[in-house]
Amino acid sequence: MSDPASRRNFLRGRFARATAPLRPPWAVAEEAFLQACTRCADCQPVCPTGIIRNSDSGYPVLDFGVGECSFCAACVDACTTGALRRAPAQEAWFLRAAIGERCLAARQIECRICGDHCLAGAIRFVPRVGGIALPVVDTSRCTGCAACFAPCPTQAIRIGEIDERR
Repeated sequence: MSDPASRRNFLRGRFARATAPLRPPWAVAEEAFLQACTRCADCQPVCPTGIIRNSDSGYPVLDFGVGECSFCAACVDACTTGALRRAPAQEAWFLRAAIGERCLAARQIECRICGDHCLAGAIRFVPRVGGIALPVVDTSRCTGCAACFAPCPTQAIRIGEIDERR
């Protein structure tokens, strides 16, 4: 290990895991996406919620910090390269919400903001004896739209892929 910064991070237990960027809905598999996408940015201005932005490399990524996906498919309609391709009865993606340790309810503080914002009804609250009800994500109902992500006051919600079926 010749890079001292990498060695320092390794010794401190800071491991950077490479995660695939969150692409717009109905994106083809990552390798095919990178080959097909011309970085034209035509998908960005048509997004009604403004969640599509350019990454440092110029490819479109999602920023759920500013909003949620409405699955309107305007980005797919704007894409002429085939990087975003909607097939009949195809899911937009395999993203789902997951609630982490920073959740206020896990710390005995009443909060139901995520459930209030979930239009799919995928977040339910399980009562606990002598405690605050905990949010649980029903992954069969969760669309991965990220409506719950930005409102969470502790950023306890992660949106990620749960299935590699692409």
